[in-house]
Amino acid sequence: MITNDKGLVELKHQVIREVCKLAWDDAISHETREKLVYKFIPGLKPNYRCCVYKEREIIRGRIRLAMGISPDMNHPTKNVVAVIPAACDDCPIQQHMVTDSCRFCLGKACLNACKFDAISPGDTKMKIDPNKCKSCGQCAKVCPFGAIIHMQRPCQRACPADAIYYDENGICVLDDDKCIHCGHCIHACPFGAIGSKIYVVDVIKAIRAGKRVIAMCAPATEGQFGPDIGMASIREALKKVGFADMVEVGLGGDMTAAYEAKEWIEARKEGRKMTTSCCPAFISMMHHHFRQLYDHNMSETVSPMVAVSRYLKSQDPDCVTVFIGPCISKKSEVIHPHIADNADYAMTYGEMVALLDSREIKITPVEEDYQEASLFGKGFAGSGGVAKAVIEAMQEMGEDTSDINLLRCAGGEECRKALLLLNAGRLKEDFIEGMMCPGGCIGGPSKHQTEQLVGKARVNLLSAADKRGILENLANYPMDEFSMYRDGHMDKKE
Repeated sequence: MITNDKGLVELKHQVIREVCKLAWDDAISHETREKLVYKFIPGLKPNYRCCVYKEREIIRGRIRLAMGISPDMNHPTKNVVAVIPAACDDCPIQQHMVTDSCRFCLGKACLNACKFDAISPGDTKMKIDPNKCKSCGQCAKVCPFGAIIHMQRPCQRACPADAIYYDENGICVLDDDKCIHCGHCIHACPFGAIGSKIYVVDVIKAIRAGKRVIAMCAPATEGQFGPDIGMASIREALKKVGFADMVEVGLGGDMTAAYEAKEWIEARKEGRKMTTSCCPAFISMMHHHFRQLYDHNMSETVSPMVAVSRYLKSQDPDCVTVFIGPCISKKSEVIHPHIADNADYAMTYGEMVALLDSREIKITPVEEDYQEASLFGKGFAGSGGVAKAVIEAMQEMGEDTSDINLLRCAGGEECRKALLLLNAGRLKEDFIEGMMCPGGCIGGPSKHQTEQLVGKARVNLLSAADKRGILENLANYPMDEFSMYRDGHMDKKE
């Protein structure tokens, strides 16, 4: 996929692939890591930064991320999204700037509007002192020529949670109390200064130790690698690299839909509005920014990823479960302290491909005879798919859903507005389906192709699926042997 950060993505994947090779050989050490740094940056001439020393420091940060640890040794973080400080220094520090459109007018409305003495006349135009400017924007509002602009950094502009600020040196800092781990800032940064921790080394260690490692592929997987690559193709490639098996998380979509349907039926009787539980970034936004809604309006049902992991561990308690999808926030869900019996690891499609490349394994078309989810479970990947599946499950349970009023939100701004309305008691709809990414999961930050190409490829792949119902499908699984609720209890609280 060609993106705004295509060159950076290729470099990231090369680093992951090389770290994977070292992990397969059990050869990760300080010495081999330094050799890897010089393998990428061998000479005295820099390729993309001011000097090779900065480039090497950036590669060191990327290697640390590829090992699942903080890129900044001096400031370790528990956040799965982290900043490589050496890579974050080429954005303008000041947020308001005077452009050449300034006419150096006699009225000097900008100077008179500034309360912080940050504006003064230059030789040919007004100038702003970044050390005094508080970015209030008053100067830009009053300038008659519109000559003062707000230079918001790409990472900050992409963040739906206002979780990014800058230190005294202009280096990006993530506010852990606000960050929802959506990962939108990662690909928005044109310098690749923000990344996520990667757990492929831990997965390789588990495989090498002889553990039964099972991949769990997100519903968004179908279509990511073209119209000829379905779940069976991915399953075969993953088994070649050492996974014991693969299960499609669309099965968990069926599980989640059935249990959320029960919650929605109960909530309707009580006149209580609810939100869905599928998107961890949406849930994190509720937890960090709308805590009362998190406590009283969020579904108690686990996400499809957690559902499938619990099912697999109910059958084999010693297995290791690894989610694979387009989502960065799944990495934060995996380590969430309040979700019992969670998945063990989560990785993106790019990380999966780098893992396969490290063993020279390609994903190739095979006969697509694998289906473990209904079409409704598979539909969790797109905006509106979760609500559609829940309503289908309600109908299969004999519930009349004709009067249900839904609000489907896809994207950070839509989700925030919906939660603001719910928080203010002004939401007209009965239920909110919240997905932090535009288009739903197929538009996730670590998608392998654009959502348009993925959607087109999915049409062919999903048309071959059978038309089993949600409850019909779940009758084949031991749903009474594991919990479908976040805190791990077996029976619904009265």
